[in-house]
Formats: sequence, structure tokens, C-alpha cells
Amino acid sequence: MLIHPTSSTTTPDSRLSEKVILGVDPGTQVAGYGIISVKGGVMTMIQYGVVQLSKYTTYQLKLQKLHETMLRLIDEYHPDEMAIEDPFFGKNVQSMLKLGRAQGVVMAAGLSRNIPIVEYAPRRIKQSVTGNGNASKDQVSQMVGHLLKESLDPQFFDATDALAIAICHHFHENALPVVSSKKTKKGAWGAFVSENANRVL
Repeated sequence: MLIHPTSSTTTPDSRLSEKVILGVDPGTQVAGYGIISVKGGVMTMIQYGVVQLSKYTTYQLKLQKLHETMLRLIDEYHPDEMAIEDPFFGKNVQSMLKLGRAQGVVMAAGLSRNIPIVEYAPRRIKQSVTGNGNASKDQVSQMVGHLLKESLDPQFFDATDALAIAICHHFHENALPVVSSKKTKKGAWGAFVSENANRVL
């Protein structure tokens, strides 16, 4: 696991509310995570890293490790919201099945702590962060570093992708319904279901 601690910067007005966003790039070999703080509209990186899963021999062990790591991150950093990358359709069925399982355990970890969750398509994440939906991982990493004013390790694209997911959520959070088992205000899962019954199976 890559650990890259970064001290948070303070703003002149300590009364400004702070929001912590956990971005996750699910995977069955390597999963990335990135945590940012948003205070007064200013984004600050708190932590980013990767979960190495390739060393585990069965998919059950991989999922268990991923779930445990997500819970540990949540309990340590107390994110207010979670954003994850939607599976990319077009891969073979087995790959999609494995990726869907990884995404599921990440979501389960967030839901077990009552954290609102939003999913974003890869193209939308790239478009939000770089202005180009077809941007390369290197371009995404460079723009993430620029936006967060951090020098990021270019070798860990899964981690910088996760930061990009968190940044994308910050840019779009007011435009999308949030999946949640905690909140009851408009935008929460309960409200979304009641207002969109025809879209829920």
C-alpha cells in the first residue's frame, strides 16, 4: 500500500465548513484511493495510495482485503461522501464480473458507515478534470497535481485516478442525486427512490 501523507492547509476563516471526499478506483489487481478536503471552495489532498491485491490467490481474499482497507480508511479519515468509478463496459464478461464485485465491496464498506455514494463514468471523470474525455492517465495525473498543488508520483496512476474521481465529485456534487442510507433530505437515496419509482427495479 502506498501511503502519501499530506498536511492540510488552513484557511483564514476557520468557521468555513469542511467536506472530506473519498475517491475510489476499484480493481481486482490494484485499487486506488484518494482523499481530499474541500473548505471554502479550496481543495487540499489529505491522502492517496493503492491497495495491492495481486498477491492474494483467490478473489475472495482480494475482496476481503479491499473491503477491510476501505473500512480502515473510512474509520480513520471520516469522509462525508464517497465517489467511485463506474465499471467500463466493453471488457470481457469475466473481467466485468470481477470488477463489479470489487465495486460492490467498496460500496458495501461505504454503506455500512452510512456514507453517501456517487458513481462516475471514466470519460466524465477525465472530462471534468482535464477538459478532455479521452485524456491519458498521465494527463489526468498531471492535472490532478496542478489542481491540488501537489507533486504526485506518476507511477501510481490508480491512486491519481482516485484523486481525479474525488475532484470530479466536488465539481459535480450539486448536479447529481446522492446515494445514501443516512440522509433524508432531497438528493438522498430514499428521496431519490420516492421521486423516481419508475427507475428502480
